[in-house]
Amino acid sequence: MATEIKVPVLPESVSDAVIATWHKKVGDAVKRDENIVDLETDKVVLEVPSTVDGVIRELKFAEGATVNSQQVIAVIEEGAVAAVAAPAAGAQEVQPKAEAAKANAAAPASTTPAPAAATSELPPGARFAAATSGVNPGDVAGTGRRGAVTKEDIVNYASGKTAGVGGGARPEERVPMTRMRARIAERLMQSKNSIAMLTSFNEVNLAKVMQMRKELGEQFEKANGIKLGFMSFFAKAAANALQRHPIVNASVDGNDVIYHGYADISIAVATEKGLVTPVLRNVERMGFADIEGAIAGYAKAAREGGLKLEDLQGGTFTITNGGTFGSLMSTPIVNPPQSAILGMHAIKERAIVENGQVIAAPMMYIALSYDHRIIDGKDAVLFLVDIKNQLENPHRMLLGM
Repeated sequence: MATEIKVPVLPESVSDAVIATWHKKVGDAVKRDENIVDLETDKVVLEVPSTVDGVIRELKFAEGATVNSQQVIAVIEEGAVAAVAAPAAGAQEVQPKAEAAKANAAAPASTTPAPAAATSELPPGARFAAATSGVNPGDVAGTGRRGAVTKEDIVNYASGKTAGVGGGARPEERVPMTRMRARIAERLMQSKNSIAMLTSFNEVNLAKVMQMRKELGEQFEKANGIKLGFMSFFAKAAANALQRHPIVNASVDGNDVIYHGYADISIAVATEKGLVTPVLRNVERMGFADIEGAIAGYAKAAREGGLKLEDLQGGTFTITNGGTFGSLMSTPIVNPPQSAILGMHAIKERAIVENGQVIAAPMMYIALSYDHRIIDGKDAVLFLVDIKNQLENPHRMLLGM
């Protein structure tokens, strides 16, 4: 019995998807719920699992092809055996590019064994790097998804192999943007061209937050099964401040201003393919454990390619943490139709004056970029001061004060 595998139903905001990677080829056995193909949209990478146990009989599109919602992309012969699953004569078959390349490369006169990771199976960037550096991909340990060899793996291997050797080639490559990167570029230009953006700064003494984490972190983890991080403090402080300064939580729609009576906060998460911003819903109602658990779940899903489209939709405000990578200060870009974004940065011990004494304190610069069309400088500064006061007095924040 033949079973058709279709593109999942895509939301209205996503018009189509691109075949990113086939994980199976014609004739391969597949189990129910095993991933067959990765589909890349302009927001996330979707995994399409098999709905049955069987053998791949037909792949209807090559990697790089554009497909639409509910379009048939593969056919599985349910219950078949891989050894006898060759497609019938004349059956339509569109092999992925990697498979076609392997078929053309299989020459009878070849006497050298095929490497563990054939060059034709690599992504374009890694394939180019391997060709220009003379590296056999089979000798390289892959760090990509499911052990795939990446361009960085090839470059790092070649650098170690040729360390100390002067001169050499000056390779270049031209590759198309991924759908996600192109969408990020489009959104950034939309923000630049449609928003009168301004950024205000402040600094926060995180000594009391760090002391609270030190005193209660172990008990918190035992009680909730998750560590107490910094993001929950910032998310909760932002949600409280958004309730007190609703204009920062508003958005522009034509000549109207829409005020949101809830705090749906987008948390920026870096992935191999680009920045994504999954949304925490109703943060004003969430506890610290709920926030930490949701963030950890989103981060894991982002790393494994398991984010859903609905996870990224909506959001009334964004928090981004450049401090994770060592950033001391930045001017984050607003994510339309939102009107503001809070930037966290690295915590550094700096000399400050407290009660007339110079002391060393763990300080962080925070930044608020905002749409100056509806948010005045006074509103932005008061919002940042509100965040600062809560984080420097976390017991007041816990009491909603």
